[in-house]
Amino acid sequence: MKHKQPSRSAVVEERIGKLLKDMSLEEKVGQLAQPFGWTCYERKADGSVELTESFKRRAAEGGVGSLYGTLRADPWTGVTLETGLSPEDGAKLVNEMQAHALEHGRHGIPILFGEECSHGHMAIGATVFPVPISVGSTWNPELYEEMCRAVALETRSQGGAATYSPVLDVVRDPRWGRTEECYGEDPHLTSVLGRAAVQGLQGKSGDLSADDAILATLKHFAAYGSSEGGRNSAPVHMGPRELHEIDLLPFRHAVDAGARSVMTAYNEIDGIPCTTNRHLLQDILRDEWGFDGFVITDCGALGLLTSGQNTAEDGTDSSAQAVLAGVDMEMSGEMFDRHLLAAVHEGLLSEADVDRSVRRVLEMKFDLGLFDRPFVDPKRASEVIGSEEHRKLARKVASESIVLLKNEGDILPLQRSDFLGAGVTHDASRAGKKIAVIGPNADAPYNQLGDYTSPQPAGAIATVLDGVRAALGEQPGSDTADSRVLYAPGCRIRGESREGFPAALHKAEQADTIILVLGGSSARDFGEGTIDLQTGASVVTENSWNDMECGEGIDRSTLNLAGVQLELAQEIFKLGKPVIVVYINGRPISEPWIVENAHAILEAWYPGQEGGHAIADILFGDANPSGRLTLGIPKHVGQLPVYHYKRRTRGKRYLEDDFEAQYPFGFGLSYTEFRYDNIRLDADTIHADGQTTLSIDVTNAGSRTGQEVVQLYVSDLAASVVRPEKMLKDFRKISLSPGEKKTVTFTVGREHLEFVGPDLKWCVEPGLFRLTAGPSSIEGLTAELRVNASALAAR
Repeated sequence: MKHKQPSRSAVVEERIGKLLKDMSLEEKVGQLAQPFGWTCYERKADGSVELTESFKRRAAEGGVGSLYGTLRADPWTGVTLETGLSPEDGAKLVNEMQAHALEHGRHGIPILFGEECSHGHMAIGATVFPVPISVGSTWNPELYEEMCRAVALETRSQGGAATYSPVLDVVRDPRWGRTEECYGEDPHLTSVLGRAAVQGLQGKSGDLSADDAILATLKHFAAYGSSEGGRNSAPVHMGPRELHEIDLLPFRHAVDAGARSVMTAYNEIDGIPCTTNRHLLQDILRDEWGFDGFVITDCGALGLLTSGQNTAEDGTDSSAQAVLAGVDMEMSGEMFDRHLLAAVHEGLLSEADVDRSVRRVLEMKFDLGLFDRPFVDPKRASEVIGSEEHRKLARKVASESIVLLKNEGDILPLQRSDFLGAGVTHDASRAGKKIAVIGPNADAPYNQLGDYTSPQPAGAIATVLDGVRAALGEQPGSDTADSRVLYAPGCRIRGESREGFPAALHKAEQADTIILVLGGSSARDFGEGTIDLQTGASVVTENSWNDMECGEGIDRSTLNLAGVQLELAQEIFKLGKPVIVVYINGRPISEPWIVENAHAILEAWYPGQEGGHAIADILFGDANPSGRLTLGIPKHVGQLPVYHYKRRTRGKRYLEDDFEAQYPFGFGLSYTEFRYDNIRLDADTIHADGQTTLSIDVTNAGSRTGQEVVQLYVSDLAASVVRPEKMLKDFRKISLSPGEKKTVTFTVGREHLEFVGPDLKWCVEPGLFRLTAGPSSIEGLTAELRVNASALAAR
């Protein structure tokens, strides 16, 4: 699989050659270091913005090749709503910086502005979409591609030309704090969504110069989601077969889709840091896959080589090792700025090694159209960023991502008429029953946004309380004796304080139905000691404390609810009223007591700025839940791992419990019922290089229109190496009206049957395969396929 390289005109190639010839070594290094962009400007007390002297000096002396996070706003950058910039002002700033660099640099080379866009541009005013684990739960790559187009449009309108997404890490241990940034546990699903992200961000045409396209950066290369104990940046213990079949597969597909930038992972694999792994960055990425873009480090990764991994003696050594391995640009620029020149002068690198990386960066700038159109239209930025159209899209994505885990006695959906009175009126004097929205995440805006989120103005985020009130016609903030919707937080996410229990129980006693909103938080704050000042990741120390229990740098040893949330739930349940639990969180929650006692459970993950409305849409039946789990939820953390593609030799059960997930991969309930019938194959025997069609009938046997995710799993019943019991190989998300039947078809061929054989090459072996089509990884109808040998069986 080799990506077709873009064809550049002879004129562009000539210009690049001339630039490389005319640039000094110092100027070349300037193209490879990426300082922090938010340090390059200051906002004065009168509201004006000035470029810093250090930026001006750098532009004049060595050039500014790229800047990271110029428009980023969060506790790490220190940029707040008060000190940050509006969409229009942000675009004006980027234009000013670009103009200064072009005027004062010797060669007229534009700046490449790189921004964080994991689930929306991390800038003030940008639309905050659901996090990637939510996106994965939609099982809707077309919808995700549309979301990525919106993110690209908002980012490029302000001058951002590159983003550090999508995250293609495959999650093995959900205790890992960055689980929320990933799509889930499965390599195929991650591959499909990664391709959608690349096409959405860069445009299907691949024209990076378009004013609604940005450069996608695949991260973290590689196996970052498979770290020891689920701890961030910990070692990865993995053989080459598993590395290729699971962790590299999404990257291979994304490169094939046209991705032009890759970020190295912090971790080591079998003792080799990814940042200096030439086999990964050259032999596989470039030589085998045909990648033709540039490689950037993660922030602080080169420092880790000298202090942590200790595979380099000093900064000069680490910089040389990285470049020789295939790294082209350093995020933060700290090591390249200080040591790359010395690496050349000391003979650790040649100038030709530097030129190779500079050429790749310059090529990307030409492909992005930055040399011809370096400026943006600030008015356009103000029009498209945070638009109503994008808010509606955020609500749709959130709605499709919510997973219904339990619905005892069909308690959901709730009937509005029960709460509005017999006349279904918005007149409070004629209201019917009351509903209590209780819990630390019931009305906590930042807690439902996830990590990598900018500051939000009041009213920008719809919480669950907001959504329920709006669904019942109550105004925001209403809390009177006549209110249909009652609210109390009860407790915090973390901490042992129970002082909120009495108020929560008092509100719950007055209600007929209780919505209990529990979970986690990835909301950062400004507290000292909670932020790594080099990488921006949160840091857990003995003395640091806030409600953040998920996100980068926040790994846990358990999957239970933090603090006294379970105790609050148990007190609420003692009231004997219907309780619907809504989880808002960034990793799975394992609470057997709630599984047993809750009347209904919704997994909403971090649903973004429109999450409260989307959750209300599900609660009141305006939308039928269609989200499906993209990672298994264990009964207990001691069961880990519970991912669905465990090898057949997974061992025996534990003394205390089995190793089956509480809720398996692919699981999710609906307000209707789907029936599967009549699975068949066009041909039940094929050659290894042939294909067949599997068909299955799916009928909506219920009374509501709904969406079903039809999943195809493949089991190789006998192979030359130990294989997983089953692996997801395809899926379709379909919509069915009551009584409607559709025939879903899958074309089964090499990509469904191949694996990495004894010689570490992809192959299709002859033999018997079991194909299972159904609603989850543990249900479905089966058909058997025999594969005969073929001359084209190996590649």
